[in-house]
Formats: sequence, structure tokens, C-alpha cells
Amino acid sequence: MQLSANLNIMINAARKAGRSLVKDFREVENLQVSSKAAGDFVSRADIASEKIIREMLMEARPNYGWLGEESAPVEGKDPTRRWIVDPLDGTTNFLHGLPHWAISIALEFKGEIVAGVVFDPAKDELYYAEKGMGCFMNDRRLRVSNRGTMIESIFATGVPFAAKKTLPAMLHDLAQLMPACAGVRRWGAASLDLAYVAAGRYDGFWERELQPWDIAAGLLLVREAGGFTGPIRDEAGIFERGEIIAANAEIFESFAKVIRTRP
Repeated sequence: MQLSANLNIMINAARKAGRSLVKDFREVENLQVSSKAAGDFVSRADIASEKIIREMLMEARPNYGWLGEESAPVEGKDPTRRWIVDPLDGTTNFLHGLPHWAISIALEFKGEIVAGVVFDPAKDELYYAEKGMGCFMNDRRLRVSNRGTMIESIFATGVPFAAKKTLPAMLHDLAQLMPACAGVRRWGAASLDLAYVAAGRYDGFWERELQPWDIAAGLLLVREAGGFTGPIRDEAGIFERGEIIAANAEIFESFAKVIRTRP
């Protein structure tokens, strides 16, 4: 795949921020004696990662807008283009020394995601896609799985924590889905869940209460790998409600029907 200038910029920024996070990740285990100290350390690592990414992207494309998890949004001089960035998706995993977290960078053009990068530094897996050009992990082209029945499929999700309001809906989802499938996984990083759907590791993913930076890059990965994405409720878009369903083409409708069944 011939990478565009913008995608090269995104990949370089993700790799540089990834090196910083890997260095910080090695220090996390030394901070576990104090949860507050560890939390503060991870917050600094998160902010440092965003600073690296923001400086590289905005220096290369100073007219683009910006939407990031750790800083105020910026309305660019070019109102049609915007970076959407999560500098550390899976912060709780990072805090606990679990090597499952990622950097997510997306480029939006006229309201549509046209390029996306999800980088897993701990495993050195770089997922990337551009609209109409396919999806790749490192140098290998990706395709979603071809499993055609729910009972042989496994799904990923994010279980609400800290008494979030969507817990009843999630419990209903699980009660409906688990008897009909091969299993459900909860690994704590939505960007990687979507990347794994693109890679065929998961057959589908759904989650509520998400932010644009959680899913912007990942949804393009799935689409460019031949999968389908959509909102949980048809009356609103994915970003408007912060809800998403993603799956391979064969099971998307069956999967969506289960998740869209109202409690």
C-alpha cells in the first residue's frame, strides 16, 4: 500500500508517542504501592503522549482542527479537516501493568473518517487504513472473519464501570447474546477491540458511552477490512450517541438484531 503524506505523519506520531509510553509503562510496576501515585503517573504519561502527537500533527498540518481526550478542542482554519486523537486508550490496563493499551489517531474530512491509525506499542502491532485503500497490520493486509453463524462467533464489549447509567442495558445485552454465541470478551480498550474485529480475531464488537476518540480510527479499520459498522439505535449516528456495533458482513444483521432488542 502506498501511504499518503497524512497517513505517514499519523504513523510517525503514533510510533514516537508509543516509545514514550513504553518507557513509562516499564515504570508503572514500581508505583503500585500507592494507587494515587500510580494514577498521577499515568495521567502524566497520557498527557505527555498527547503533547507529542499534537505537536507533530499540528506542526505538519497547522490549519487542521483538533479533538483530543486530554486537551481543549481546536477549530482549525481549515474547517473541513480535523484530527481525532486518544493518546492512551486502555488507561486502566496501563495503570495495572496489563500490556493491552493503544494510541488512536484519526483524520476526519467533512464529517467522515478518511484515515486511521491504532498502534499497540506493547505488542508492536500497527493497524492503519485509508478510505478506499484497505486495512493493514504492520505489512499484512487484514480482512474481517468469515464466520457465518452467531454460535461460532466471539464478541468484544466494554462493561460499564463506576455505576454508569448503561449498566442495565449491558446486562440485558449479555443475557440475550451469550446463549447465542461462542463467548464475550472484555479487554478494556475500544480502539483495539475494533482493530481485532478488522483482523478477524473478534467477529464483532459493541459498546455504549464512548467518545469520538475511542472509536474514530477503529471504525475505519473495520470498514476497510470488509466489515460493517453502525449505531446501536438507528435514529442517531455513531458519534452523536457514542454507541457502536461492528461485525463481519455475514453476521452483522443477526448480531445487531440481538443488541438492538430493547430491554
